[in-house]
Amino acid sequence: MSTTDPVRRRRARSRVRPGTVVLGALLAAGALLTAFPFLWMIFGSVKPRSESVAYPPQLLPQEPTFEFFVELFTKLDFGRYLVNTLLIVAICMVGLLLMAAAGYGFAKFSFPGRDVLFFLVLVTMMIPGQVTMIPSYLILNGLDLTNTLIGIALPMLVSGFSVFLFRQFMTTIPDEVIEAARMDGAGEWRIFLRIVLPMSGPILAVQVVLTFIAGWNSFLWPLIIANDQRLYTLSVGLSLLNQQIATNPALQMAASTLMVVPILVVFVVFQRYIVQGFALSGLK
Repeated sequence: MSTTDPVRRRRARSRVRPGTVVLGALLAAGALLTAFPFLWMIFGSVKPRSESVAYPPQLLPQEPTFEFFVELFTKLDFGRYLVNTLLIVAICMVGLLLMAAAGYGFAKFSFPGRDVLFFLVLVTMMIPGQVTMIPSYLILNGLDLTNTLIGIALPMLVSGFSVFLFRQFMTTIPDEVIEAARMDGAGEWRIFLRIVLPMSGPILAVQVVLTFIAGWNSFLWPLIIANDQRLYTLSVGLSLLNQQIATNPALQMAASTLMVVPILVVFVVFQRYIVQGFALSGLK
């Protein structure tokens, strides 16, 4: 190793501006302050009940235990709620292909009324979901889909915002690639599945995260359309838990951890695609 390397490193460290150090310290303090409630929830979920109600409270558990996670799945119905939530998320994921196909059609095809239809898609983004709940309930009730997982997931199957994101991203795909595939004899569905979707990896990752969050956190609509408690989702089960068992903070923290940690895991897995997907889709 050259003897000048340590000298260069010392000079580089000496050129660090004090303002940069102060800014880094402020950002670190802000991140720690923001993460403190999450850390309190994680540590509180593994505390014995005696420690969770102790005063003054302590952040770190003295005798960690996972008994309350076990209780959620053995004595309570959180196993059923988890399965229901995963099934709803799986059904919502099917909508990704539908929204991607719609975005591809708006981006690469010219047909009469395309701009009007896309304008109607954009209009749906301006309508609050609470406004459409009653009409959606009446439609699903007429189809005998109330008290079913399909009825819970169906209104979340597609969204105007997702179609808009797909359309914005797919306009960046070169037309020459699609035309070359057509000249080679590829059909439209083959072009879509074998060429367009693989090239749309970043925006697909964004949509996977958004769809997972929407399905995983679904609360109000499952509570409205499902009268059977066996069809409740995790968020509805957590709400019932807070109403029924208000004297066991550790159990509530365990249920909250079960709700939050999977979302963080999905976000961490796809985070490197999220900024890229939004950037390429033209959003600021």
